[in-house]
Amino acid sequence: MNAARQCVTRCQAVIDQIGAHLAQETACDGRIQVAALDARGPEVFGMAKHLASITAANAALDWAAGLGDLEQGLAETFVALSAADLMGWTGPRQRQLGVDTMDPDPDGFLSETLRTERLAALGAQVLQEGEGSCGLSETHAAIQDAFDRFTKAELEPLAEQIHREDALLPEALLDQLRELGIFGISIPESYGGSHVDHTTMIVATESLSRGSLGAGGSVITRPEICAKALLAGGTDAQKQAWLPVIATGQRMVSVAVTEPDAGSDVSAMRTTATPVDGGYLINGEKTWCTFAGRADTLLLLARTGDAGHRGLSLFLVDKPATLAGEGDEYAFDHSQTQGGRISGSAIATVGYRGMHSFSVQLEDWFVPADQRIGEEGEGFYLVMKGFAGGRIQTAARAIGVMSAALSAARNYTSERHVFGGKLSDLRLTQVKLAEMAARIQASRQLALVVGHQMDTGGGTMEAALVKLMSCKEAEWVTREAMQLHGGMGYAEEYPVSRYWQDARVLSIFEGAEEVLAIRVIGRGFLSSFLEVQEQSA
Repeated sequence: MNAARQCVTRCQAVIDQIGAHLAQETACDGRIQVAALDARGPEVFGMAKHLASITAANAALDWAAGLGDLEQGLAETFVALSAADLMGWTGPRQRQLGVDTMDPDPDGFLSETLRTERLAALGAQVLQEGEGSCGLSETHAAIQDAFDRFTKAELEPLAEQIHREDALLPEALLDQLRELGIFGISIPESYGGSHVDHTTMIVATESLSRGSLGAGGSVITRPEICAKALLAGGTDAQKQAWLPVIATGQRMVSVAVTEPDAGSDVSAMRTTATPVDGGYLINGEKTWCTFAGRADTLLLLARTGDAGHRGLSLFLVDKPATLAGEGDEYAFDHSQTQGGRISGSAIATVGYRGMHSFSVQLEDWFVPADQRIGEEGEGFYLVMKGFAGGRIQTAARAIGVMSAALSAARNYTSERHVFGGKLSDLRLTQVKLAEMAARIQASRQLALVVGHQMDTGGGTMEAALVKLMSCKEAEWVTREAMQLHGGMGYAEEYPVSRYWQDARVLSIFEGAEEVLAIRVIGRGFLSSFLEVQEQSA
């Protein structure tokens, strides 16, 4: 473990060199310039990816300290994989990244840790014992057990049908989720919620996502984003009126931020909110509004002022809900008595099914003035506070999907016979399983660390880090799990194909990975070097 820590220290030093170099190249007048940042986008993206990985490696080592051989082996494996990846990326780019020449493996840690025999032995342990301890407290372990039992009993039996039929999750399942209290998991008890800490949210989300991404773990996301925006900018009256009904699931929420021509570029948003007597008239189109048909409320961002972020305001928009089995769950069209109209149609997707994502059109749709959250022009900043919570929650969703995929791979390879023996007896299978488990635990441990930071009001950039990393890892883990199933991995007979389809969306929503890496993580990390230079001066 000491050699692994030294390796992480060396890797962090390399990333710091890159950060200091890129900060000089992209700064002007003491600030990182967006145009310069974009010009060095490939380098900044790579830096952010490796920063996330090395940060996770450190979290994994902290987790494994004092635990058993399996946990320590997984932590060391992830450190070695991350270091090898960093050195492979940096090596041919040293000059343009500003990195001094260094020996990538001075003490032989990488060559020993990534030795086939060692990884295969670790994979054999994973086959028998799984991912190892999650490192949870007794209280959080009990919460995890309760959600795991619910997932196995109630969610997993419905997951494949919902996915294959592209169906809306049934009201009976929503009722059970209400009884579990998951809609209030990010809302304080004083407003009718059940918030304890972010670890509880992470544990619950991971467990539900193991059963179904679209009909389980993702059901929490929109209440999480809306609640955080209300807590940050809502009036006392708004909090008292809205948070309790969101916490109990009486009000279902959809988030309406993205637009067809303004995906992650929120500043280019065109939907308008025009002041009228008693409120606003909303006009425009939103897209990728998950659960918008079933939702009673849209958390909607609209332009009330000039171009740019400061001209945006945030609204709670009422709309009629379409319950499963009681109407067309793929389209809606509603009118107000004063002439406003809201309509929507579901977007066909390859995965992430259970709630449907909609394109929504609003024509003179009236919203009362007391349903604007915060002042005019504060909307972007409030919704970003919500998205910080959404990002750590998305990381937990990715971990749940990865964990389900690893479990499926362990079971299948233990039963499948090839070339006169079990598939699980092959060294390549064992090495793959070891790497999968290492990536899952590193993602999980970083998520838990960031959750603690968010409990005390921090963790905004770190939430982007763990989201960036875990969602990318989910694509690799689910792909490898599918590959280990061979031809059956491509068949709908096994749920592993669903995990792979679902995982692909994770790097896109709640902030596309390119935007997170360059505009959030990259700018924040590079700015820290400017602050150090300013203090030194």
